[in-house]
Amino acid sequence: MVEAMSSPDPSDSGAIPATGDSIPAHPQGQPRVALAPGLYVVSTPIGNLRDITIRALDVLAAADEVLAEDTRVAGKLMSAYGLKVRLSPYHDHNGAERRPGLLKALQEGAKIALISDAGTPLVSDPGWKLAHDALEAGVRVFPIPGASAMLAGLVASGLPSDKFLFAGFLPPKSGARKSAAEALKAVPGTLIFYESGPRLADALADLADVFGPRDGAVTRELTKMFEETRRGTLAELAAHYAEAGPPRGEIVLLVGPPGEEEVTPEQLDAALREALDGQPTKAAANAVAAALGLPKRDVYQRALQLKADG
Repeated sequence: MVEAMSSPDPSDSGAIPATGDSIPAHPQGQPRVALAPGLYVVSTPIGNLRDITIRALDVLAAADEVLAEDTRVAGKLMSAYGLKVRLSPYHDHNGAERRPGLLKALQEGAKIALISDAGTPLVSDPGWKLAHDALEAGVRVFPIPGASAMLAGLVASGLPSDKFLFAGFLPPKSGARKSAAEALKAVPGTLIFYESGPRLADALADLADVFGPRDGAVTRELTKMFEETRRGTLAELAAHYAEAGPPRGEIVLLVGPPGEEEVTPEQLDAALREALDGQPTKAAANAVAAALGLPKRDVYQRALQLKADG
């Protein structure tokens, strides 16, 4: 098992600046941007306050209203950048009540920004319902990209990043968790989950039972002072956290893709014979090649040989 630690410079740790020492949101003399009407989905830092874009600051400063999961958390960010904005709560508990009024305001030309406590809204977040309903109502939705815990975790993990699936939070109970993992077992890419510290060791053990000796990674406190990435097999990681105890901080859990299994000639022939029963040769060969991950030309040549041999 490999452990990698990264401790950013303390001055860049994302600590809230002291009162009166905020970070300017706009260079002196630069006018604030004019926003088109619509819903602006704005990414905010996942830990380090400097991980916010200039465009995000422009949008937050110019919006008629900023919707936040927790206005206290959002208020710290606004204070750090000297932003005077109209903050209002939008979360799971009040979303159904608030959406009709927000949609009416948006249809009448309002410019509303939506943020989460950290990262990109709509990812395991209640904001997706508002964005969906806004689009259905003919309102423009503008993505303002920025920090994302799942992508930061993927980058730090060292696992394959050409194909991946974000699967959100695993179920809290072991039986349901194993069933969810079983449904993802054949996904040909890295799997990304969010998880809590108290459930981490049990979740890793269940994943090891289902996926076997796959590589995994646990990343936590991303972009913060005590950022940590721990890599190993799922079983090794489960054993470590069972002994060390629940880690603190926000956690991204990643599981490597399944290993490539060699297809035997007998398996190829069996698949081709089944596919050739009722399909043209080329179509059957293409279907088998895609299913088994083999070169189309080689499979097609073998299909022709099987047909010639009768």
